Amino acid sequence: MFALKLQNMAKREQMFRLMNISNFLKSKPKGVSFREVQNYLEEKYYHDEDFDGELAFSEKTFKRDRKLLKELFKLETKFNRSTMLYQIVDEIEPNQTIFDNLLLVNAYKKAADQANILLFEKRQASGLENLDGLIHAIKNTKIISCTYTKYWEGIPNKKVLEPYAMKEFRNRWYLIAKDRNDNDFTLKTYGLDRISNLEIHSSTFVKNNIVNVEDMFVNSFGIISTLGQEPTKITLSLIPWQGMYVKSLPIHHSQKILVDNENELKLELNLVPTYDFYQEILTHNERLLSLEPKVVREKFLKFLEVGLNNLKNQK
Repeated sequence: MFALKLQNMAKREQMFRLMNISNFLKSKPKGVSFREVQNYLEEKYYHDEDFDGELAFSEKTFKRDRKLLKELFKLETKFNRSTMLYQIVDEIEPNQTIFDNLLLVNAYKKAADQANILLFEKRQASGLENLDGLIHAIKNTKIISCTYTKYWEGIPNKKVLEPYAMKEFRNRWYLIAKDRNDNDFTLKTYGLDRISNLEIHSSTFVKNNIVNVEDMFVNSFGIISTLGQEPTKITLSLIPWQGMYVKSLPIHHSQKILVDNENELKLELNLVPTYDFYQEILTHNERLLSLEPKVVREKFLKFLEVGLNNLKNQK
């Protein structure tokens, strides 16, 4: 038991170290020296009551950590010999979610003994009680069965599924799986808040590698798959102060800033416009100055028109 505890502590310490190295490198785009990284970590460890003892961090450890950052989190770094500094080369595919959750866990532990420090959202999506079991089924290619109830139908249906992955969108989690009753190979999304009576079977399935799950959503905003569809180049302009929000939290990973001045923030997105995308643009409608191309703008105006007519017809 003691050995297991030590092992878990070592893993937690490594993740804590990777998270802080990542954050420090991102905050210093011109680069940092090994000594600066070491001093930064020592400062972090000093203020964390969960860690006692000396920080075991050497240049050899830093080399291993940089390799892990690239392999696990697609964060590539290099050593610039002319400046003798380490810096980020490229964030190939940003994956900050795990680090963000670690930051939240650490913050929660520090604030747990005092009320009204961290105020969490009161409304939370249900279904997370099945998350652990579903991850186990995905990792071990286990067939699952469950009751699934679509909101717009309200009728419970028994499903037998082959689970492939989990996807998060707007604080809700979705299972990506194949229905074993489907004749063709099609991956569908199932909201965890609509899943009940989950059973993980002992029988397994053979994964079909025809479709890369990530490719299903690379040109999407949200959880609607756009696999095989050509993305559209979309430009939109927002009033300038709104730019602070969409720069810190981009609408889509393809987002590029074309104009950023006192008159407008003009963005370019490369995606397939789906229902989820138009819902997102609706949240910016009072700050929206322009939207191109015309076909996207007209579809968006129809969304606005439907909402306005619903309100006008209210009795």
